[in-house]
Amino acid sequence: MDAGTVINIARQTIWIIVETSVPILLVSMIVGLVISLFQTLTSIQEQTLTFVPKLLAIMITLMILGTWILNQITGFMNNLWNFSQYL
Repeated sequence: MDAGTVINIARQTIWIIVETSVPILLVSMIVGLVISLFQTLTSIQEQTLTFVPKLLAIMITLMILGTWILNQITGFMNNLWNFSQYL
């Protein structure tokens, strides 16, 4: 295995990590922004108010996109294992 192959595998790994984590992070950021706007408009400065809605939004996102995320990761791992058989 040469350096180019290792770099290519590392690049694909980082891309899979980014691709599967971005939807969850975006939902979390959007919910946090909406709650921050609500807190600013109503002058409610409770720090714990953001945790429950973010947690619920992340859980719903995982329920909706969980199979896609799992398929992406398992597909990558299958490709990686199949590739390692030919080395």
